Parts: sequence; structure tokens; C-alpha cells
Amino acid sequence: MSGRLKLHAATLLGAALVCAMLAARAAAAPDPQLVGTKRIDSRLTELTLRTPELAAPTHVRVLLPAGYASHRKRRYPVLYLLHGASGSQTDWTTAGNAETATAKLPLIVVMPDGGRGGFYTDWFNNGKGGGPRWETWHIKHLIPYVDAHYRTRATRSQRAIAGLSMGGFGTFSYAARHPDLFTAALSMSGAVDTTLAPSVIDAIPSADGGGFGALWGDYEANQVRWRAHNPLDLAENLRGLELWLRTGNGQPGPLGGRPGTDIIEAGVEGMANNVHKRLQALHIRHVFDDYGPGQHMWPYWNRDLTETLPSIMERFASGSRPPARVTFTAAEPQYSVYGWRVSVRRPALEFSQLSNANRAGFSLSGSGSATVSTPAAFKPRGRYVITIKKRSGKPESYRVIANRRGRLHIVVPLGKGNPAQQYAPGTTTKVFTTRVRIARAS
Repeated sequence: MSGRLKLHAATLLGAALVCAMLAARAAAAPDPQLVGTKRIDSRLTELTLRTPELAAPTHVRVLLPAGYASHRKRRYPVLYLLHGASGSQTDWTTAGNAETATAKLPLIVVMPDGGRGGFYTDWFNNGKGGGPRWETWHIKHLIPYVDAHYRTRATRSQRAIAGLSMGGFGTFSYAARHPDLFTAALSMSGAVDTTLAPSVIDAIPSADGGGFGALWGDYEANQVRWRAHNPLDLAENLRGLELWLRTGNGQPGPLGGRPGTDIIEAGVEGMANNVHKRLQALHIRHVFDDYGPGQHMWPYWNRDLTETLPSIMERFASGSRPPARVTFTAAEPQYSVYGWRVSVRRPALEFSQLSNANRAGFSLSGSGSATVSTPAAFKPRGRYVITIKKRSGKPESYRVIANRRGRLHIVVPLGKGNPAQQYAPGTTTKVFTTRVRIARAS
């Protein structure tokens, strides 16, 4: 069989694998069950929901805009507001000023529980798997539930996320791992670089009964899993979002504080500074507000939220479009973003990157081989020429037919798969890059 025919056969096989993967995902995503509703005041309601992603029912507070009931045809943007470690869904409406700050805004605010030490991730449990699966719950289930049961503007351009401390990590991690879901992200005293203090981060799940390694495993042995959720490592994915990093330096400030240095706030200041420098290096627009004296306390987070809300509302009003060229980094073997879907086949866990993806083509970096499915941007049943160019060797071309939705399924050879997990002690990961060109067949 010629190389061209092999590539064409591999394309068909890859397309079948992608379809099977998506069907399996859909079958494994049951809707959450509403098991309780508590009306707290005229705007605020607490929902109790049951989901297979969590062992016990979980709580979500929903803050509706004034006049929501009387304006039955009006739809609203949504802000997801995350709490910190040892907190709950109640924090932003008890200690926080979310209700007062949004009193005059046409905005729905959703405040989910994230566990006292859940860290907004699906726990690895040192390889045992299982739950809790906070990220899957919030991203795959809660957002669709909110859009289905409230009058939201259910688009990326009308959805923002914000959080404090552990929730600041969740905000930037969710935004970096799912940038096609959010138009803006605000981190307040966020732990946005977990590699700066992995032993401290690893201790936080103990609040929910988790031991060391509960989140992503032992740091030294599973560094790639840590980095796969770390905003610093995923900073490139944040391009196209409106971003704010707000932090104090740990000293007592104008809104109060304890004598001496608050080591938690001083620590997250270092994390925010690392992400700020990374965003600068990538030329990604953002606001970095290191406001100096200020500690890990509610008065500062309340101020942060109040000061940022007008800009978030302006972002909703102006609208935003997905980037014209998509670049996305992930360690998962399957991922999707802005309509692009990637499925990588390789022996070990490592990062891959889809770069400069548009209708004319893309690059893919990593090892092994992959199937890349494009967005539905092509003529249904149209014929296209795919040209594969690796770093060495001559380009190879073959033809594909877009499916009835206008998607192309393209197999991308990279290079021999690395046998060991990336960043594992004593290992070297080779990265191969393949360029793919897409052209209409004559």
C-alpha cells in the first residue's frame, strides 16, 4: 500500500475513532438532578443538585438580577463566581458583597460549591481515579444546566468567571483549559502557579479527606499532570480573553490586616507575578493589579470584585469573537477547543499543541500520531487536498471529503512516541512538529 493510501486509510480510521469517542462522552453525561430549592431572598436562591461526579448532593447559589421575574423575555449574561479553600457556595453572599455589588446590574451570578479543598479539578487520587470530579461537574454539567434553566445568553461572549484564592486558581485554570466557554476571567489573590508551592497545594485537599497526591499525584512523579492544570503553563490558551490578576503583597493595608506579613497573600503575589510575566512575554493583553499593602481578607476581594464588575459588563456589551487563529496546549490525549478536536495516540502522558489553526491549515506538536477534526467550516461533502509536511522528508498529499456537517478529519503523523511521561525524573521528551495545509481540490 502506498504512503498516500495508508494516510487515506488512517484518516478514515481516525474519523471513526473520533466519532466513537464523542458518542461515548455523550452517553456518559447524564443531566444533574434538582433535589432541593431554598429561596433566601428576592434575588438569591440556593439549589441542591445531585450529579454522578460527586459522592453527595452539592449546592449552588444563583443570584438573579432585579426584575428578572417581570422581564420574562429578557436574557442575561452570566458570571461564575468561585470561593476559596475552606469555603463554600455561601461565601460570596455572606462574607462577600456579591449581592450588593450586582444589585443594579443586568447579570446572573452563579456561585457553585467547589469543596473545602477540592481545587476545581477532577481528583487523580494517586492513580486510583474516582471522585470528586469538580471540573467535569462545573464545566460539562453545571454550565449547561444553568443555560437550560435560566434565561441566560448562552454564548462564550456572555459568560465570565471570577474567584478568590483557590477559586482564583479555578478561574484561570478553567479559563485556560476551556477558553471557548468564557470571555473574561478575574483572579483575586489566586493560586495561579501551583508549581511555586506544590507541597502547600498538595495539603489543601485534606480539608475534604484527601491525602497527598489526591489532586494530580506526587509532584515529582506526575509533574505533567500538575502542569496540565496550571495557569502559568497554559497561559498561551488565555489569548483572546479579557484578564485581570489582582493581588496584595501581604502587608497590612488600607482595608485592614493583621500585624506582620500574611504569608498566604505574599505567596499568591509571587504566583500572580509569574503569570503576569508569562502573559507579557506572550504579548497577551491583561490587567495586573499588584496593589501593594493588602492581605488575604474579604475587604480586598470585595473591592476587587466591585472595581472589576464595570469592565466585565463592558466586555459583555462590546461582545467578543473567537481568535482568528487558534493555538491551544493540553496534556490530555483528547481535547477540543473552538470547534477543533484533537485525539492523540502515544505511549505516555505529555503535552501537545495545536498551533495557528484556521481554514488554511495548522501545526501540531507532540509525539505519536493524532486525528484532528476541524470545525464545521467547510463545504459539506466538498473535496479537499491535505498536505502533510514533517520536519524531515518530502510533503505528502491526499484527498479527503468533508462530512455532511462540513468537518474534515485529518490524520497527523508526528514521530515515535515517547516511552515515559513528560517531566518524569531522568527522562527526555522529544517533540515533533507536523504542518498541515488544507486546500480546496480543483
